[in-house]
Amino acid sequence: MNVIEVLRLPVSVDLAGFVALLRRLQVPHRVVEEGEEQVLWVPPAVAEDVLELYRRYPEGSDEIQLAQPVAEPTRPSLKAQALACKVTAGVLLLCLLVAGVTNLGDNLATIGWFTFLPFQVQGEYLYFTGLTQSLEQGQWWRLVSPMLLHFGVLHLAMNGMWFWELGRRIELRQGPGMLLGLTLLFSLVSNLAQHLTSGPGLFGGLSGVLYGLLGHVWLYHWLAPNPLFKLPRGVLAMMLIWLLVCLSGVVGKLGFGEIANAAHVGGLLIGCLTGLLGGMIARRKLAA
Repeated sequence: MNVIEVLRLPVSVDLAGFVALLRRLQVPHRVVEEGEEQVLWVPPAVAEDVLELYRRYPEGSDEIQLAQPVAEPTRPSLKAQALACKVTAGVLLLCLLVAGVTNLGDNLATIGWFTFLPFQVQGEYLYFTGLTQSLEQGQWWRLVSPMLLHFGVLHLAMNGMWFWELGRRIELRQGPGMLLGLTLLFSLVSNLAQHLTSGPGLFGGLSGVLYGLLGHVWLYHWLAPNPLFKLPRGVLAMMLIWLLVCLSGVVGKLGFGEIANAAHVGGLLIGCLTGLLGGMIARRKLAA
């Protein structure tokens, strides 16, 4: 029987009630323990329905009868989705708080708490401290904190929307710890790429992380297909085309500000690498 992974949960989570529900609905399935996690496998044709069924009835339900179709579920509320994806929601909340503290990039005094390098304002110029000196002073948080900075409402809204879309998928399939680790890794790599390419300067936002998440989901799903990682049609092409447009310099010439292209490319490359590695591991588990 051809099956795919649809849920990965800690072994402490009791799946007995939900498994009983699947049996009553005569849904083919298999639960396998892998270390400290348990994995639910089902046929690809019913994977999306099973995932939605778990979101609605994680402990099972005696009210659902065999004659009732599994499909046509009600969409979970925004609150329920946020509670199920705490890391995704937490990162977005931090971005909102930093946006408030920095007045969306207009307050230089508070922006300096989150920039890749600390700086001093002298007249109309910014003088940055070197990276080595900054790290020697124990300011290690600066390696990832620029992802929380946003310059304008549109910048924050677009990045927040895509992080919500991509972050939830990874958190639901691979867990909150994996999403947090990937977010920090992608932020680190994209920030370093931007710094090494452009030198000291003001940059920020989740864009580098977003391209990392995109690359991760894209190649992971290519190797180990799963409904959670199936992106809406055209999303991948749209984001890659936007990346090329930004690299062309057109956006800057139109007066929309400088684009951190190196951060985008660096994030995409490291995301593709983690997606390849993760997808290969998942594919081997599936074949075992």
